[in-house]
Amino acid sequence: MAAAASGLAAAPPVCVLVLGMAGSGKTTFVQRLAAHLHGQRCPPYVINLDPAVHDLPFPANIDIRDTVKYKEVMKQYGLGPNGGIVTSLNLFATRFDQVMKFIEKRQNASKYVIIDTPGQIEVFTWSASGTIITEALASSFPSVVVYVMDTSRSANPITFMSNMLYACSILYKTKLPFIVVMNKTDIIDHSFAVEWMQDFETFQDALNQETSYVSNLTRSMSLVLDEFYSSLKVVGVSAVLGTGLDDFFVQLSKAVDEYEREYRPEYERLRKTLEKAQNKQKREQLEHLWKDMGSVCVQGDTLAAKV
Repeated sequence: MAAAASGLAAAPPVCVLVLGMAGSGKTTFVQRLAAHLHGQRCPPYVINLDPAVHDLPFPANIDIRDTVKYKEVMKQYGLGPNGGIVTSLNLFATRFDQVMKFIEKRQNASKYVIIDTPGQIEVFTWSASGTIITEALASSFPSVVVYVMDTSRSANPITFMSNMLYACSILYKTKLPFIVVMNKTDIIDHSFAVEWMQDFETFQDALNQETSYVSNLTRSMSLVLDEFYSSLKVVGVSAVLGTGLDDFFVQLSKAVDEYEREYRPEYERLRKTLEKAQNKQKREQLEHLWKDMGSVCVQGDTLAAKV
């Protein structure tokens, strides 16, 4: 109200894209995040993009299941579970411009937009619809990717490295500020993982207990990821207990600053390029239309002269 009275435009909401492997606690984290923001009297705008989820543990403002029926898509197109999710996302992506309008209308009421993605992470990350949705959000609003990781399953150095490689690939695919949320710190503290990222020798010592070929590959890959670790935002969280969320919002604020500083100029350039292409296409269509109309007029005049 105060912003409207003073004539100042409301700040655009921050879009938080939550990704994570099946079983990482991603949806529980979204639930805890939404509950925390409601407790702070800062209700988020929540979007569910998982068409296959049975019971959603949080209220969603927009739910893909209201638009696309996952099981009907599987039957209609003769698809398996993953194919059904991809096709459902593709169908939803064709209407995502409507979702963008809903977000724009709510920007005075919601500071954050939280997007929960399918449990099969590769379905969203590597699909065309996932790219369309991510780029649509990032071109209009400050957007941050949050990768939820199961810390208890990453105590093995080889599994840990697999997670980090996947996180690295998502970072370079999305080209957005990136936060790794090490979940389930109520089971095991995430300090060992932070130490592995900061101290190469400590990670090598942990790998020395492994004698497989994979450990040799992991040892080589850990050298490559040093630069990735140096700029990575990491926070330990327990989605069950709600601990670590204050630290998460500190990192989120830094990620938003990073978006404004490094990513927004690129997305604005892409948006202007797209607008120019669309305007050119419209001009060409109008020119064709005028040519067709001119041809019709000429034919009409000729016919009138003959009569």
